[in-house]
Amino acid sequence: MEKDEIEIDLLALALAVWRKIWLVLAMTILGAAVAFSYAKFLVTPLYQAKAMMYVNNSAISLGNASFSISSGELSAAQSLVDTYIVIMKSRLTLDTVNEKIKAVNPECDYTYEQLSEMITASAVNGTEIFEIVVTNPDNQKAELIANTIAKILPDRIAEIVDGSSVRIVDYAIIPSHRSSPSMVKNTAMGILAGGFLAAAWVVVRFLLNDKSKMMIQSADDLRAAYPDMMVLAMIPDMRVSDKKNGYYSNYYYSSDTDSKKKKEGVKHARSKKA
Repeated sequence: MEKDEIEIDLLALALAVWRKIWLVLAMTILGAAVAFSYAKFLVTPLYQAKAMMYVNNSAISLGNASFSISSGELSAAQSLVDTYIVIMKSRLTLDTVNEKIKAVNPECDYTYEQLSEMITASAVNGTEIFEIVVTNPDNQKAELIANTIAKILPDRIAEIVDGSSVRIVDYAIIPSHRSSPSMVKNTAMGILAGGFLAAAWVVVRFLLNDKSKMMIQSADDLRAAYPDMMVLAMIPDMRVSDKKNGYYSNYYYSSDTDSKKKKEGVKHARSKKA
């Protein structure tokens, strides 16, 4: 048995989309407006303040063990920077940071978990420099937290790792532009979403309409679709009905009254013949 195949005319499909290009453009503009408004007025803006630190260790001792690292090895030693980042995000370090910033701004009173979620750090391109990033809805608070970390971190690391030397490369500044949400990115996503939904709607309507045209609606359609088969019977169209007697009014009497009228008509005809 051969499987039914549906052919799609790509040119006709493209023309169908082109005829509804006004709808695609309207939905594109609407999607851009909705996405822009959502990012502008409904999403809390976040700001990022960044400080940079330099790690310079020629000799390091941990406890009773000591070892040396050359400058070439140090630049590739990502684990060393990772160690300092772990120390920076420790509870004792962040509790000290919270005390410092609260003394400057009483509104900056955070728990350890809140501060830990705000702060990220990573090495810059595998070098001995790592970047501290603080994300906060208030740009001034973000700058205060980042610079406080940069100031206390060298002493904090020196207490744990003997022979270490961490210096401030760059202090954080108050960010003037939000880091998220991105207005350009959200607007672009709205444009794509609006255009895609409109085009998808046009395509679905085209396919459904095209499929409906291929449906068998008459004996001729059946013969055209299956030329090797013979039509044995046809089902009458039940959509057209007699409001008085129903669908089969032409085949039987639908009520006792009609039957009595028929019998009376037959008797009257016989009496005339007599």
